[in-house]
Amino acid sequence: MALQLDTPSEGNQIHRVEPGCVWINGQAWRQSVLVPWQGEVRAWSVEGFEALQALHFEALLDPRPELVLFGSGERLRFPHPSLWRPLMQAGVGLDTMDLAAACRTFAVLSGERRRVMAALLVE
Repeated sequence: MALQLDTPSEGNQIHRVEPGCVWINGQAWRQSVLVPWQGEVRAWSVEGFEALQALHFEALLDPRPELVLFGSGERLRFPHPSLWRPLMQAGVGLDTMDLAAACRTFAVLSGERRRVMAALLVE
């Protein structure tokens, strides 16, 4: 059986998670961040879990992901369904997990070239 060396993905890559920091494409992010499967990684203007509003989830609709991975911080917390209504109405799936699990899952799904967005609360 022929084996091929894996080549790095053309999209964004999350390299590691540390307390209060996520490394994306070789850059440290010490604030909440939005990571699409490809394209611009950008700051997510969320002060913390308790400050989440529907408009924060509405911001996840660009660039039209099929699935959003919500990394709720160091521990698993679920946002109220009314907050992610914009995603439901657009037919975009949402999966909530802690920050480290969201980063691992993003790596797998983006490696499969899925249209995935990671919305990461870095606190």
